[in-house]
Amino acid sequence: MVAFVVFAPSLFAAEPPPGLPKKVALRETENEAARADYTYRQSVIIEEFDDRGMITGRYREIRDIIFSPKGRTEQMVESPTNSLKRLLLTPEDFRDIREVQPLLLTSDQLWIYETRFRGEEQIDGIDCWLLEVRPRQILSGQRLFEGMLWVDKRDYSIIQTQGKAVPEILSLKSENRFPRFTTLREQVDGKYWFPQQTVADDTLHFRSGPQRIRMIIRYSDYKKFSAESTVTFEDAPASPPQR
Repeated sequence: MVAFVVFAPSLFAAEPPPGLPKKVALRETENEAARADYTYRQSVIIEEFDDRGMITGRYREIRDIIFSPKGRTEQMVESPTNSLKRLLLTPEDFRDIREVQPLLLTSDQLWIYETRFRGEEQIDGIDCWLLEVRPRQILSGQRLFEGMLWVDKRDYSIIQTQGKAVPEILSLKSENRFPRFTTLREQVDGKYWFPQQTVADDTLHFRSGPQRIRMIIRYSDYKKFSAESTVTFEDAPASPPQR
């Protein structure tokens, strides 16, 4: 069972260390570089509910992130199943699953966001700084994050995020709305904090009425990729006898 942490900053929060956002981004850059060397499995379940709280449809997929002769790629473990009746999944939804929910706030992304220190809090015995982040501006086609980050005071690792993907895309004919979510991370190989699970249970308010949605994304079986190759040489041909 996932325990959601409600944002409640300490009334007596200490001042943040100088350059906190940059230190977080540097640590995230290390995490991203390390995660690029790992294979893992990602499973996605998205459910919709009726007014009585009964599930009316479900989307499910499982895919492995692997290494092939062509490089890092995705491999579908089983064909996706989709029985959703009230919700239509869009390209933005699938992009958020890959880019926003497992957010990595690296140094090359930091300039996109403005940050605000929001205090300190303890999660599972870990003392954390709280940072609020939101986009400075959103250009056409961008998918970004807006919400809170919990940062381990010891090494500036992000261990939890809570917020939503932005922007919502609204027009006279369609509404593309997105749920609030929490992403929990786990420590891998005693060094890095990688996404472990994303959970969303939210009500999206469409013009046609409210729609409850639940989403669970699990990231599992992290394994560091290592390629072993052996180069062998054939014995050189014997020199012809001297005459």
